[in-house]
Amino acid sequence: MNIVQRSVWLLFLSFVAISQLPASTLHLSLSANPSRINPLLATDSASGEITNWIFNGLVKFDKDGKIVGDLADSWEYLSPKIIRFHLREGVKWHDGRPFGAEDVAFTFHLSQSKKLFTPYSSEFRYVSSVHIVDERTLDVIYKKPYYKALSIWMMGILPKHIWQNVKDPMTSKFNRNPVGTGPYRLESLDLSGDVVLKANKEYYRHKPFIEKIHYHFIPDPTTQFMTLKAHELDMGSLTPLQIEKQIDDSFKEYYRIVSMPGQGYTYLGFNLKREKFKDVRVRKAIDMAIDKKMLIDILFFSHGKVCHGPFMPKTFAYPHDIAPAIYDPKKAKKLLAEAGYDESNPLLFTIFTNANNATRLYAAQIIQHQLGKIAVKVKIRAMEWQAFLNTVVTPRRFDAILLGWSLGLIPDAYPLWHSESDKLGGFNLAGYHNENVDRLIKEAERQTDIDEVGRLYKKIFKMIVHDKPYVFLYIPDSITVVNRKINPIEPSIVGIMHNQIDWIKP
Repeated sequence: MNIVQRSVWLLFLSFVAISQLPASTLHLSLSANPSRINPLLATDSASGEITNWIFNGLVKFDKDGKIVGDLADSWEYLSPKIIRFHLREGVKWHDGRPFGAEDVAFTFHLSQSKKLFTPYSSEFRYVSSVHIVDERTLDVIYKKPYYKALSIWMMGILPKHIWQNVKDPMTSKFNRNPVGTGPYRLESLDLSGDVVLKANKEYYRHKPFIEKIHYHFIPDPTTQFMTLKAHELDMGSLTPLQIEKQIDDSFKEYYRIVSMPGQGYTYLGFNLKREKFKDVRVRKAIDMAIDKKMLIDILFFSHGKVCHGPFMPKTFAYPHDIAPAIYDPKKAKKLLAEAGYDESNPLLFTIFTNANNATRLYAAQIIQHQLGKIAVKVKIRAMEWQAFLNTVVTPRRFDAILLGWSLGLIPDAYPLWHSESDKLGGFNLAGYHNENVDRLIKEAERQTDIDEVGRLYKKIFKMIVHDKPYVFLYIPDSITVVNRKINPIEPSIVGIMHNQIDWIKP
């Protein structure tokens, strides 16, 4: 028996052994009821989580954050504006019907339909048309070269044979009775909020080794924590306080603790249209006077990292030579004096934030105390979320805001940092304008080579950090606990669920 034959034989024996294990269930929790289990309409976190088990896109991220094929087996650029996708053979919908190119084209057209109200439609704003070559081949034609031309096809694909006759996709029964191609299919969605998923035996890679996923509806975080402590859940998230002060050795014996950098940062954003913040020396002084490490130590028991800029660490957009944050109150005070502020003429401003986020409130108080040391007088105003958005954020009625933003593996600088996004409804809340940044953002959009996009985005990163429209504060760690009986767990930049279909729970 040669090496190849031996490897095939060992792989066969492992599948046989796994197939003889008793049926297992992965117990998870949901804090909210999923509203629509539909990749085009799943805008809340609960719906998105369930949808991701049931549907596949053409491509996905692997454990290293690289784009690899999912429903598409391969692809090629016929020109800078045309991608040809070659779809996998043998993929089936959960009802047994074959998946094909018509499903992809249909999903695109539905996403652009006036019957559908979804923020995801903008993802396809540069797609001119989708042309079906044959049942397993299609061409996507773009209006112009676009660096996210490939990644937007991570959107889940819908079955044409089910959705083509739906009159109102917003209220369709199929939003609660989904049919996908994913590793799990919906078994039940209880009125209580519990969701049960069953392994798809026809999944194109292989049937997941864990037979069922049972989501228990637990809206209260304290109850969720107590349920974890009772070993009634296989996975869950912990706060830094819980991990440091509220678990014992028996908890650590039962659960493996996986701590990874989170995928969101908190920032102090300036209103650059206010006269006091037009001077970059003022913004730099405030940045230097805030001890970010102290914030992390106090707020998160050191479970976090200092945020150095607008894009996610360890991605193609993050510079390797970025300078660390400098905490230097003496230099900060000198910069303020150069800008005309001292004890006799102190800098005064108000930090606005949302009242229902205790961590941000504590952060604002610490910042207030630290800035007081350089004779900056800060007031804090906390408001209910909707009132905060409607009366402060949207109309830009603030000096400074304390908020957060999510970090993606493929960042898009346009919504936050391009001057065209400084408008009502736009996300350029600071009113940031830099002609060079604008130019580089547009240049990056036209690229199809991700390495070239990375080169441009690293320049954008450094320019934004230099201009200080924000004080980038911290990236809290994501702390997950997993039943130690479950293997193989492989933490990665995309989390720990990327290889879930290979998990075994004895």
